[in-house]
Amino acid sequence: MRVAFKITRTLLGRAFDDLYRPHPFAAERVGFLSCRVGALRPSGWVVLAHDFHSVADEDYLRDRAVGAMMGPAAIRKAMQIALSHEVCMFHVHIHEHRGQPRFSKTDLRETPKFVPDFWHVRPHLVHGAIVLSLDSAAGLCWHPQYPKPFRFSDISIVGAPMVAVRSVNEREI
Repeated sequence: MRVAFKITRTLLGRAFDDLYRPHPFAAERVGFLSCRVGALRPSGWVVLAHDFHSVADEDYLRDRAVGAMMGPAAIRKAMQIALSHEVCMFHVHIHEHRGQPRFSKTDLRETPKFVPDFWHVRPHLVHGAIVLSLDSAAGLCWHPQYPKPFRFSDISIVGAPMVAVRSVNEREI
């Protein structure tokens, strides 16, 4: 299954600006990208990033075991966006290095726990997670009809300069 992800350089810049803001106690910030989705032929989806949504300071939980822990209010707010605007939602955060990022073991353990919540409000859409690095990105998306997530096969950053990223063949899912 092919999954292509596209985001404008301007929107990506907004996400980076927000994700780099300091938090009173969390070691990192997280957010959500609301996206539109379309079909790719013969099989797959194109996910078009539409807007960035910050997780409010008060919606983080204190948890020293992880860099950032979202509370249930963060998920509820993101679900409300999905419901109100008929969009799919992708959790996003940064791993601060250059090169192709990988989802951490914590990411791979925790993300599948909350992504299915979005099917309660938008059951026909894909939802997922994106990890950014300083110069690249990786993504996973889930669809309720498939037991495992799909890795983004192509990521395009639209704007000057345009950047295209091909997914590396990792065994992390």
